[in-house]
Amino acid sequence: MLIRASWQLTPVEPISLPRAYGLELVKMVHEKMGLRLGDEAVPSTSFAGLLGQAQYGGDFVRFDAGERYQMMLGGLCAESSQRILNLDLGEKLAFLGATFAVADPVQVVTSYEQLYTEQVAQEPEALREFSLQFLTPTAFSQQRLHLPLPVPTLMLRSWLERWNHFAPVFLGGDELVQYFGEAIALKRHQIRTRTHSLHRGYLNGFVGDVTIQVLTRTDPLLANVAHLLVNYSQFAGTGMKTRLGMGKVVVLNADG
Repeated sequence: MLIRASWQLTPVEPISLPRAYGLELVKMVHEKMGLRLGDEAVPSTSFAGLLGQAQYGGDFVRFDAGERYQMMLGGLCAESSQRILNLDLGEKLAFLGATFAVADPVQVVTSYEQLYTEQVAQEPEALREFSLQFLTPTAFSQQRLHLPLPVPTLMLRSWLERWNHFAPVFLGGDELVQYFGEAIALKRHQIRTRTHSLHRGYLNGFVGDVTIQVLTRTDPLLANVAHLLVNYSQFAGTGMKTRLGMGKVVVLNADG
């Protein structure tokens, strides 16, 4: 089972929260679901909180009354997906002294088997261009360094590792990533760097629009596997710290 869910949160009055408010919000949401945060080597949830027009200044973020913000959750295994499916936030959500009205829950539910069947096993006509919008700062761990750039092989490796960990269908390992590196290119992007605050310090990541392209002579099966992983990114997130609000992505031109 896979799920991605979203809610609209509206402040009942103007409020300023610490830049690292997301840590408290994701912790509270996981407690409501009965899930412990940080117990997993590979996170079975992805998260993004309060996406929308906020004003950043110093160590605080200001949210305006009446402005609508979006919170998003993804579940990558049966247990976490079921917990998200059953999550009831009520009519109001309060944390760190702020109160938000909750409305418009949206849930998209599928399964690994369904995604694989529709996008690979049934051999659909291959798409060769994918447009993605990165909503929260995205970066990749490179030993002791963090790379805030949309490198296609790093994105695909991130999705593939999560898929192989949770899915009943193994797609491939380093050899598949090598094939991707020879077959998929960054076509265009419009990105900028943004800071993501953590409990201690921060990480830099990129946000914005990215288009990747499968080269013309690439085997259609490989293109369909890439399509599968691109769609999976909407559940799994991309790169590092996805359970803490980084790497949230939506796909603008792919089904699923």
